[in-house]
Amino acid sequence: MLRFHYRTGSHLVFQLLFLALVFAAFAPDASAQYRDSYPRNTDIDVSGYSFHLTFSDDTDEVRGTSTATVRLLADGSHQLALDLIKKSDALEGKGMTVTAVELGGAPASFQHVDDRVVINLGDGWEAGALAEVTVHYHGQSAGGLKIGPNKYGDRTFFSDNWSSRVRNWLPVVDHPSDKATTEMIVVAPQKYQVASNGVIVEESDLGDGTRRTHYVNPVPTATWLYFVGVAQFAIQRVGTFGDVPVETWVYWQDRDAGFYDFAEPSEKVLAYYTDLIGPYVNKRLAHIVSNATPGGGMEAASTPAYSDRSVSGERSRRWQHVIIHEIAHQWFGNAVTEYYWNDVWLSEGFATYYTLLFREHLYGHDDFVAGLVDSRNTVRNFYKENYDFQIVRDYIEDLNRVSGPMMYQKGAWTLHMLRDKMGVDAYDAGIRTYYAEFMNRNAQTADLRFHMEQASGLDLEQFFNQWLFQGGIPELNGTWRVDNGHVAVELEQVQEKYSFELDVDFRIDYEDGTSEIVTLPVGADRSAAASLRHPVDKPVAGVTIDPETTLLANWTFEAR
Repeated sequence: MLRFHYRTGSHLVFQLLFLALVFAAFAPDASAQYRDSYPRNTDIDVSGYSFHLTFSDDTDEVRGTSTATVRLLADGSHQLALDLIKKSDALEGKGMTVTAVELGGAPASFQHVDDRVVINLGDGWEAGALAEVTVHYHGQSAGGLKIGPNKYGDRTFFSDNWSSRVRNWLPVVDHPSDKATTEMIVVAPQKYQVASNGVIVEESDLGDGTRRTHYVNPVPTATWLYFVGVAQFAIQRVGTFGDVPVETWVYWQDRDAGFYDFAEPSEKVLAYYTDLIGPYVNKRLAHIVSNATPGGGMEAASTPAYSDRSVSGERSRRWQHVIIHEIAHQWFGNAVTEYYWNDVWLSEGFATYYTLLFREHLYGHDDFVAGLVDSRNTVRNFYKENYDFQIVRDYIEDLNRVSGPMMYQKGAWTLHMLRDKMGVDAYDAGIRTYYAEFMNRNAQTADLRFHMEQASGLDLEQFFNQWLFQGGIPELNGTWRVDNGHVAVELEQVQEKYSFELDVDFRIDYEDGTSEIVTLPVGADRSAAASLRHPVDKPVAGVTIDPETTLLANWTFEAR
């Protein structure tokens, strides 16, 4: 997002044991304990949902039937809890009313309390068994689904689920750890076109002024990435990447301008990330303009959505960057999804950095550096007021407040410094194996660290701890001078708390126009200044700190 599991029972057990071993072997105790507030039931895995929704021009009420295919991962009795915001006076009559629940086609007992539909599945289940649970409901969404006029006054229906708002209109296990395949079957007035995740398998006029549109998404997907858009669209197939169609969906009034704006650079981006990271997992890529995406873009799976302000007919570079960012999310966040919300940087930091990498590929190195400098300035300004903020927080209570600018900007800078530390080839190799293992699954920060250590042969414990599991950024004071045939550099950390191990580069510029780069290792002991003496045999014009833009820090550095 940019704003201005599928698992068998035995596989889940193996995954949990593997993560425990990884944490024990590769992570400090503090980082092993983080979690969010979602009440996970690890005895149940939803492998797929089928949603049947009816929209009307006569009412803002949604009528829905949802069937969840559930795999039971332990013997015995079970309850399934699906998140669904209940109709209430506090919501001014909005929210959903459940009229019936079925288990395997037979009536099932349930309670709809505390915005959860709790269904008794009974006892006698064996691990690995499958159950089908169907929920019939209706109501007016209190959030996550916007029904109303777009900027042209036309009626539209659009979802925007970030981060835990899909429960306002769909009964689901609303947490990224439980990815599932989806079907979306929508009945709406036939003047509308319907967009959703995956590919269309049916469009049928029903003879009563409505049309049925059926999408199938075979890729395990986190719930915040589910999407529905119902509007009068202009639709263009821009081209294909392999056998993946690339499409543009804009309001019919924006046909010419919107088709021009979104014609580039999707196919180039898909090719670049496929080569750099690994395969694109979806069967389609459709860019969709939505009036429920006010700030920028939203990375819905295969159907990224964009503010209606994105259409100008000018193909502005700002909005091109949003397109690149949302496509990057199809790899990071969508295909590889954080297990806990605490690891949201694995989504936003990656999408931000890989946007910069593609910008370098498309526009050149100067544009890449300009983006890094902008991001670094954002981080510096943030930490003036929020010095203790850490990227991977110990606990997240509010599941609708999981992100923030540092997940994007500091997350991206963490990857940039990791790439510099490892070397580009080792870094890319580590990312490819990380992606290959966790594609269409869930990952944690420890999983990334494991793969990067395997690829580089480096111990990255201190690196990950200082940039992700503690607050602050380094504050450096430094000086340089020419002394008896040497350039002498001294540098000290002066922040009040937190310590960092750094490799700080300096460029020595000579009066004859040549230059060379030297590196000063800075230890974690803040009480000890670091220094170097580098022999020189010709006049020195100056010394520059961080000449290649690889250091996230504040500093003063001057001659003396």
